[in-house]
Amino acid sequence: MSRSVRKPLLALAGGLALTVAASIAALADAGGIVVSLDRARIVKVPSGTQTLIIGNPLVADVTMLKGNGSMVVSGRSYGTTNLISLDSSGNAIDETTVKVIASSQSLVVLRGTAQESYSCNPRCAPTIALGDDTKFLSEGITNVKTRNGAALSGGK
Repeated sequence: MSRSVRKPLLALAGGLALTVAASIAALADAGGIVVSLDRARIVKVPSGTQTLIIGNPLVADVTMLKGNGSMVVSGRSYGTTNLISLDSSGNAIDETTVKVIASSQSLVVLRGTAQESYSCNPRCAPTIALGDDTKFLSEGITNVKTRNGAALSGGK
């Protein structure tokens, strides 16, 4: 990557990280659960919870862990939904917001109307993300399959 492109990309990535951090802090103050896309978090469930209901399972998935009062919340797509905890009688104990956000280490480049996503840690590399340009997405999937095939065959 040329130096003329690297500096603006790093500045943009830094700005995105600050924006995401501020968003997480704001939602945490409101009592919500924040999880990154394609990531999982372990969160404590309210005491007495027997059933969990997620408002939009396309945005997030939730699974209660047996015996330890915790649940796993996984980000499926960007957005916000709600999570309701019920007791054994079906009464609502709690309702909270679940927000799925982009990783703080991600960078999105727009080329006209085409979106390309990159994972930056610390070097930016192409990644597959919701909303990416079809050609960029197809090339990314092909590259991942080729890499995985080489790894499974021992590089032969």
